[in-house]
Amino acid sequence: MQAGPALGIDLGGTKIEAVLLAPQGDTLWRQRIDTPAGDYTATLQAIVALAEQARQVGGACSIGLGTPGSLTPEGLMKNANSQCLNGRPLQRDLEALLGQPVRLANDANCLALSEATDGAGAGAEVVFAVILGTGTGAGIAVRGRVLRGPNGLAGEWGHNPLPWAVPGEDPLFDCYCGQRGCNETLLSGPGIARDHLHMGGASLTAKQIADAAAQGDAACQATLQRHAARLARALAAVINLLDPDVIVLAGGVSRIGSLYAQVPALWSRWVVSGGHRDIVRTRLLPSVHGDASGVRGAAWLWREPA
Repeated sequence: MQAGPALGIDLGGTKIEAVLLAPQGDTLWRQRIDTPAGDYTATLQAIVALAEQARQVGGACSIGLGTPGSLTPEGLMKNANSQCLNGRPLQRDLEALLGQPVRLANDANCLALSEATDGAGAGAEVVFAVILGTGTGAGIAVRGRVLRGPNGLAGEWGHNPLPWAVPGEDPLFDCYCGQRGCNETLLSGPGIARDHLHMGGASLTAKQIADAAAQGDAACQATLQRHAARLARALAAVINLLDPDVIVLAGGVSRIGSLYAQVPALWSRWVVSGGHRDIVRTRLLPSVHGDASGVRGAAWLWREPA
């Protein structure tokens, strides 16, 4: 754990966001730029330029980077949807250019760390943090530390199959990972839209479906009800395996306010009870820091307790 300002950089497919935080979590400086599309060298240069700007504001600072992929044991990027990163020694290259150590973590892990540090899961022993957006990812924080695993796969919940599938009601859509029926194919924003179209609805985005449902559209309401039930089943499997104190939702789909009442009301059907109808004590909460949670978590990578 280090004192002094902490710089967090969130490397996304379309934007790079940076935030400089004081030790107490106050924002000292923030900047957002476009990601150089498909250009690894330009991406490195853009990150270095942001770090130099932050240093001009706050002086020497720790640097943490959130990425759309993860590192192999050999230090090479993998599973990044920004293809130019895959196979590259991103961490080593940045450390050489910046002249200091850089900590790197998957963006969902950064979300989990942010919310466990000073967000919805602050003070909780185990936090499971979910990104429900264009894709579906998750991260785990235990006692304020990110759980990574020897393969860098801890929390890779989006590419598990949707549990307790209902034949005829849960279509097995193909997933880009090469499997079929992954959580991501139905729980993400595009997954909601795909399901709505599959069930005979119009071609709408998840936000349009949510807006129409709020206006009383019966087909859109039914789509959101199917989604809530599927999310309840998928999170019940997490509770059965991990038993987290708090599950935090972030991403565009997390803005559907009805999820926070509907999903906990449903998930007890699948949470192991041993024949007893115990209250499920896990809390389902929205991210406190919203879209900024990932970049804040990147900053806190140097604040993880030993």
